[in-house]
Amino acid sequence: MLLPQCESTAGKKVKMMSDERKRYSELIKIPTYIGRYEYLRVPGRIGESTFGFDRWLNQRFYHDKVWKRTKRDIIARDLGCDMAFDGYEIYGHIYIHHLNPITREDLINQNLSALLDPEFLVCVSYSTHQAIHYGDARLLSAHEAPIERRPNDTCLWKE
Repeated sequence: MLLPQCESTAGKKVKMMSDERKRYSELIKIPTYIGRYEYLRVPGRIGESTFGFDRWLNQRFYHDKVWKRTKRDIIARDLGCDMAFDGYEIYGHIYIHHLNPITREDLINQNLSALLDPEFLVCVSYSTHQAIHYGDARLLSAHEAPIERRPNDTCLWKE
């Protein structure tokens, strides 16, 4: 496992985040869904290589039991809502978004603050995650009104 000793951070040096880092405590103060998207949006990174040949590092991390426990805790904290926005429940797969992109060095140096601190994590849907990373609000689907279903509305031979 990549992070076998992550059960406790006691005695470990944890890299401090600068004040420029995006924070969950700031995100949840934003009163609109689109406002939260704008806060999380990652500008100018389309096509930028993230891990390249070192992709195994983040894949190993995302399969670690410590990450899985953290993910479960973040889903519970956010009540499974997209960008922790009440009323925007995620009914499909829930992604956990790092508010500040993690780096190869974060993984190698086991920067627990960047990797696992709930202050830097939030629940998002697939489409929201895509919109954040591609900087395109048109990819958001959760802000659209849901389709109101009626009995037999998908059955062509019934009225």
